[in-house]
Amino acid sequence: MARIIQTDTVAPEDIPSLWEQDQIYNGIDVLATRQVFDAQVGQLDPITEATYTFSRRLQAPTIEMGLRGVLVDRARLSEVLDGFYETLERLERNLERIVLEGVGMPTFNWRSAPDRAELFYSRLGIPEIKRQGRVTTNRAARDKLKQYTIARPIVSHMNAMADIAEKIKKLKTKIDADGRIRTTYNIAGTNTGRFSSSFFIEGTGGNLQNIEEALRSIFIADPGMKWCKLDAKQIQSRIVGGIEWKVFKNATYLDACESSDLHTLVAQLVWPELPWTGNLKKDKDVAETLFYRHFTRRDLCKKIGHASNFEGRPATISEQTGVPVNLVTAFQPKYFSAFPCHHEWHAWVATEIAQRGHLVGITGRKRWFMGRRTDPDTVRQAIAYDPQASEAHIVNHGMLNVWHHRTATIMMHEHDGLVYQYPEEQEDEIVPKLLKQLEHPVDIGHGRTMVIPYEAKVGWNRGQYDKATNPEGLRDYTGHDTRTRAEKVNILDRPVRSVHSEYRRSASVP
Repeated sequence: MARIIQTDTVAPEDIPSLWEQDQIYNGIDVLATRQVFDAQVGQLDPITEATYTFSRRLQAPTIEMGLRGVLVDRARLSEVLDGFYETLERLERNLERIVLEGVGMPTFNWRSAPDRAELFYSRLGIPEIKRQGRVTTNRAARDKLKQYTIARPIVSHMNAMADIAEKIKKLKTKIDADGRIRTTYNIAGTNTGRFSSSFFIEGTGGNLQNIEEALRSIFIADPGMKWCKLDAKQIQSRIVGGIEWKVFKNATYLDACESSDLHTLVAQLVWPELPWTGNLKKDKDVAETLFYRHFTRRDLCKKIGHASNFEGRPATISEQTGVPVNLVTAFQPKYFSAFPCHHEWHAWVATEIAQRGHLVGITGRKRWFMGRRTDPDTVRQAIAYDPQASEAHIVNHGMLNVWHHRTATIMMHEHDGLVYQYPEEQEDEIVPKLLKQLEHPVDIGHGRTMVIPYEAKVGWNRGQYDKATNPEGLRDYTGHDTRTRAEKVNILDRPVRSVHSEYRRSASVP
């Protein structure tokens, strides 16, 4: 704790001890917080007071979840790390050969900004890319450099290596002495009510909400227990449909979301000339046929449709999804022709922000927008707000309901999904209860209620099931899982294989 007493203005005998200074510091901290509370509590209206009350109710399950943590399979962790290190070294050798034989640079360090700048801007002669007046070769700059054919294979190698190095960094997050990794969930970390997460209070762990698939299999259920991952199905799309019903009494998109398969239905509307049969399985097969490279029509409906809901521009959607911009520009007119209320909703949001400066979502959360009210970026933030805020509200209500029933133990919160743990022999009793208890009806007016369904996957680790590489991973729950967990020695006592060199341990991500 930093000293708060100016020793040059106080007689030595009057200086409080360090212990006393800590108490003074803590006392001021508490009093300042109380002063802020007293100033703000009077500003609550019935809408914001309901949000504040609900946020306080979420404290118990989130603190419990953070303190419990998740068990880590150290042997599996070491295997995954070794695999990433081996891939990284192979890519480094490939890149060194390309730069030496193709460009003529005998020494090159891809982590060195000066070396990258010399390679791209001096040796290859590409026009310099600058950020805040300084030459840069960071990730954003490299993405722009991909438009030059001569730089494309080099950039692809660098970006792949940077991605792997970032994964290695996440895997080397400090684990607690009991073999568990923990996180701190922040209930008020975002403007939308979505949780954020960061290091545990003791400095270990980290963000467990945005772990990509390649890293998830290291998180495992406790002995004798099993996991169920429950995902809210197409929740943001359904909320968009709910908004359009509540504001305009237009059910076109909500009905499509509540059909048996949204993306196949969208494909039918966008490409009516295809041989659709009216049979769901056959029509889904039609939608799943390859359309462009590795993209099916259903892929395009899912990727471009979701981004278009939030007023995504063709160039931006193309950059984010990897879909060529000409396909996006061809898709969007057909998509908006099928769902014209999307444009009405976008225009309504722009008007609300211009006139009022705030929005109240369909689940009752208010947000003021502090940017210039007519700025396109402000409007796009406002368009995305209600689907994100209502998603958080609905998922968190379900989480709280399960927590009060004590049906299962909450392990991880993943924005639109939740991971629960339960005694594996009780699975067929517990999973149906979870699916029911997570439902949170939302009154969207005009005599209609929206209920978001969930889909369940079960397994003994957080990774996706693969018969060969991850047989204990999560797979769809269809009423009964016939798998059994393999016998393993005590996780904390397992020997950990490691081929990590000191060079690898010190590798940094550019």
